[in-house]
Amino acid sequence: MRPYAPEAAAGETLRRLFVYNGGFLTQGRVRRILTLAGWDIRLGLPGDGDAVGVWGHSPTAPRGEAVAARRAAPVVRVEDAFLRSVRPGRDGEPPLGLVIDSRGMHYDPAQPSDLECILRDDPLDDTAALNRAKAAMAEIARLGLSKYNAFDPAAAVPDPGYVLVIDQTRSDAAVTASGADANTFREMLFYAQTDHPTARIVIRTHPETAAGHRPGYFDAQHAEGRISLCDAAIPPQALLAGAVAVYTVSSQMGFEAIMAGHRPVVFGQPFYIGWGLSDDRKPLDRRQRRLTRAQLFLAAMMIYPVWYDPYHDRLCGIEKAIATLDAQARAWRDDRRGWTGHRISLWKRGPLQQVFGREVPMRFARDGAPQGADGRRHMVWASKAPADTDMVRIEDGFLRSRGLGADLIPPLSLVLDDLGIYYDPTRPSRLEALIADACTLPDGPRARATALIAALCRGRLSKYNLGATDPLRGLPVGRRILVPGQVADDASIRLGAGDVATNGGLLRAARAANPAAVILYKPHPDVEAGLREGAVPEADAIADAVLTVMDAITALDLVDEVWTMTSTLGFEALLRGKRVTCLGMPFYAGWGLTDDRAMPVPRRAASPDLAALVHAVLIDYPRYHDPVTGLPCPVEVVVKRLREGTVPAPSRGNRLLAKAQGVLASQSWIWRR
Repeated sequence: MRPYAPEAAAGETLRRLFVYNGGFLTQGRVRRILTLAGWDIRLGLPGDGDAVGVWGHSPTAPRGEAVAARRAAPVVRVEDAFLRSVRPGRDGEPPLGLVIDSRGMHYDPAQPSDLECILRDDPLDDTAALNRAKAAMAEIARLGLSKYNAFDPAAAVPDPGYVLVIDQTRSDAAVTASGADANTFREMLFYAQTDHPTARIVIRTHPETAAGHRPGYFDAQHAEGRISLCDAAIPPQALLAGAVAVYTVSSQMGFEAIMAGHRPVVFGQPFYIGWGLSDDRKPLDRRQRRLTRAQLFLAAMMIYPVWYDPYHDRLCGIEKAIATLDAQARAWRDDRRGWTGHRISLWKRGPLQQVFGREVPMRFARDGAPQGADGRRHMVWASKAPADTDMVRIEDGFLRSRGLGADLIPPLSLVLDDLGIYYDPTRPSRLEALIADACTLPDGPRARATALIAALCRGRLSKYNLGATDPLRGLPVGRRILVPGQVADDASIRLGAGDVATNGGLLRAARAANPAAVILYKPHPDVEAGLREGAVPEADAIADAVLTVMDAITALDLVDEVWTMTSTLGFEALLRGKRVTCLGMPFYAGWGLTDDRAMPVPRRAASPDLAALVHAVLIDYPRYHDPVTGLPCPVEVVVKRLREGTVPAPSRGNRLLAKAQGVLASQSWIWRR
């Protein structure tokens, strides 16, 4: 039995796998996963101890099978895992995982596959593994993930109450292996109608058929009366949620139906029949065991496949595979129509092209240019957005970089907000909605957020990750309060500050309210560098010490609490268990986690705990970009890059431009256009 979270074993001798299908050689991802799983891909003829690799029951498989028969070599069948990619493989996208089967193939009932043997023989009773399976099932459902994920979130879902009939691609191996053909699909549709004589019938077209790659068994001629054809890019989870019954021959969507709580009617013999979880119209007598949904998921999604981590080039567990697919699917859905950027500084355009132009190259409009009717989405830099715009606002995320934006360091995270922007409490933002929704997060995402908090604290990470890390010596003892300075013209102050709206005013308010405390003032890094306004000449006279050129986390280590207007450092203090007093209304205030001295925002009525807040702010809201692979990535990858220092240095052009702006600090309009 494979381990529940496979990792490549260092130093193991690879077993030779002889192949006769060019895809094993030309598809780098497939070859790499096989290598990490212990196989050495070879050409030629197998000898003693060697195996022959074939792709499932594809048209090229008989070549390898013939060689294996002549050389008395075992056959190893390889196929895509059940969470494959955003788009189908025929669109050129590599798989996120593989199944490597030494007995047969999961969709072929002619002989038991490795998966069937796991389902038949493995106890599947490990409590920790089953809990992981339940959490992973819930997360896949919450995120709406499937084998392919090129879905349109805005696609209209049929009104609930229908019977869902699932089409497949014509002559697919999963169909023919079950002995099914066009007659089987006609029979399935007949029984769906007779079993439910008054219900609407919705036929779901296979994604490869909808994309024009391969025909299915149903087409427009079948859509008559109460039968309709659904070829829109609707997430399977959404279709399953509205169905009163599900009919399939051997589609993986039948497995997803079981995970969604259905008991699908199955006319073929896929791996998920025979375990008491489906209505089997063509039963397989050798399968008699009764399993739970969690046991079926554990076997099919955690033990049977091998999952690949593309960011660190290693095998991984199901949780990382889910987070990877979610990040890449989200990026595709955001970017598939193409973006036009408005009021984007020249130096930012290259980094934004890397992040948002992977599917369709970005365009950048001249200032004041109207939105075109070209089907593209439009984004505008949030601080430059007109008040009445309906464009998506974009801003830096909260784990930004190792270095300042004012030094032209590209961001590793960016936020897109279709409602407002996180630092503007005068109007709703997408972040506010996510924070409210996070109050009902299941245990799996909450555990992920808790682990993220621990990783950030261990890694001593903040938004910019710069400055000295040596604490000051000789500071007075007592209750210490950190007062972080901000940039004077920062939009969060302009929109979110209350009666106190300057760094000097904040310092004086903190001192007046805490006359016996030790007040430590930390200027904003941009202000310290002379790039932005916001200096407080009298800071030495008000504060007990001014923390210059010190990184944010070292400063937080010195204190018991933080007083701020709207600084992100207040959020970073919450992560580290510090008390935070807000004289303004930043995104993290108003939820019951801070001492708020400004007028409340009535919209913020939810009561998230810290894990829920962190999940919304650092997992759900931003987009992350891996600077090493160039791929969209989960937050944990950026945390690891920042912690290990594997973020590439900025380009020579950016460094020269940053030096030039330092020389011309009083003319910041030149580079901030």
